[in-house]
Amino acid sequence: MSDVAATEALLASQGYVADRALATVVHLAIAMGRPLFLEGEPGTGKTEIAKVLSRGLNRPLVRLQCYDGMDLSAAAYEWNAARQLMAIRLAEGGTRPDIYAREYLQERPLLAAIAGPPSVLLIDELDRADEPFEAFLLELLADFQITIPELGTIKAETPPIVVITSNRTREVHDAIRRRCLYQWVDYPDAARERAILAMRAPGVAETLSAQVVAFVQRVRQGDFFKLPGVAESIDWANALTALNATELSPGVVDETLGVLLKYQDDIAKLRGAEAAKLIGEARATA
Repeated sequence: MSDVAATEALLASQGYVADRALATVVHLAIAMGRPLFLEGEPGTGKTEIAKVLSRGLNRPLVRLQCYDGMDLSAAAYEWNAARQLMAIRLAEGGTRPDIYAREYLQERPLLAAIAGPPSVLLIDELDRADEPFEAFLLELLADFQITIPELGTIKAETPPIVVITSNRTREVHDAIRRRCLYQWVDYPDAARERAILAMRAPGVAETLSAQVVAFVQRVRQGDFFKLPGVAESIDWANALTALNATELSPGVVDETLGVLLKYQDDIAKLRGAEAAKLIGEARATA
């Protein structure tokens, strides 16, 4: 992509409304061949960036979903022990086979992204993985290669576009951050969220869409356990439309808060008088 405007247009063509700062860092990550580290609250569109780049650049998406206790065999590679044992048995009395040849190697997401065709590698929610796992990523992020002790080093012919996301449930080590371009992805402002709804929920009436955005923007200013993300805004707008609502009203809002909020304590706190107050404010400003 030639410049930031072209990157912004590419994202928009795939239904992603990015602000200038985010479009700039995405452009630089691609142009400089650097991994991109996106940090922010859940539901702000971090993971979607990788999906959009995959579609827009016509590259396969290779996704590693991180979790507590994830090890190398799940993330990068493991040896096919059953095939190795079979090869040894078949060769009994003959030449001992090289059981650490490439044919016995099973690729997992990280190795698949390095050894396969040009791709977009998504390392999703790195903060969920154990800290020691980060040390293994350093070689990949710095040199786009993976060293396998029994086999040697496998280096990417065309490095993947790497997108790492974190919800900041814990701090990711500085060594990872230094190898990446960084961007904090925040909730969108009202204007951008309305543009997102217009693109992602085109069947929602303009008045209702504006009121939904104004309401959600105010909810995010409150003290709730889990603030609604953009995905919840889209789902809620679509749910209200499915109920034939043309504007927010106390009854329909109270009945559908489970689409917007995901914890009962948050729903109980917002339902009733507080929701009615926010509805009035949303109608006044939408």
